[in-house]
Amino acid sequence: MAGRLDGKVAVVTGAGSGIGAATTELFCREGAKVVAADISGKQNDVAKRIGPNCYPIHADVSRSKDVQAMLNQAVSQFGRLDVLYNNASIIGEMSPAGEYSEEGFDEVWAVNGRSAFLGIRYAIPIMLKYGGGSIISTSSMAAVVAFNAEIAYCGAKAAVYMMTKVAAVEYATKGIRVNAILPGAIKTGMTSGMDQDALAVVNKATPMGRMAEPSEVANLALFLASDESSFITGSCILVDGGYALE
Repeated sequence: MAGRLDGKVAVVTGAGSGIGAATTELFCREGAKVVAADISGKQNDVAKRIGPNCYPIHADVSRSKDVQAMLNQAVSQFGRLDVLYNNASIIGEMSPAGEYSEEGFDEVWAVNGRSAFLGIRYAIPIMLKYGGGSIISTSSMAAVVAFNAEIAYCGAKAAVYMMTKVAAVEYATKGIRVNAILPGAIKTGMTSGMDQDALAVVNKATPMGRMAEPSEVANLALFLASDESSFITGSCILVDGGYALE
């Protein structure tokens, strides 16, 4: 039985854990060859579990040279680039707006905002050479809902939301689709390090009453990466159990 991504080559950032690891494994199960990028080293463990269709690479996605290197690696290792999933993210400093440090803001912006721009910027020329592709970015429900002490995180994720729409409009007739996923509270290492009382409040306010599994985001990424979503671009899709609809 053919996989939904047979013949496609993808790059996934933040691939060492959480949503990125779940997506990397799912993409490979569905026939893709994947460059798994992360700064943590955990991408090596993910690639070891998967086998030769997954190539791990160390990358700081806030650095232009690293982003270009991981995208070029997809071409040199597997022959082309069809899918980029800009997924790497951090929570960073949590402080009220009037106390938030410039250093903390710069760090969050670099990983959560600048990295998405760099991915979009440098994936597009490569994808154009191969007839198009799909770019997916992890934004957040924090792009459309304000959360206390998260001015940098909310701001960066809102920027990803709009960068997605701009790039989608610009390349809609050139075979490149650009979409974003807006997760709510997900069971990942990032949320395990957050204030658990605050997460309990989010869960209580979520109509479905729970956090999501990383696989529930990965399943949407698979759809957006596949040809099944061929008429979808510029969409920013919530995966939040109904939280932002309340």
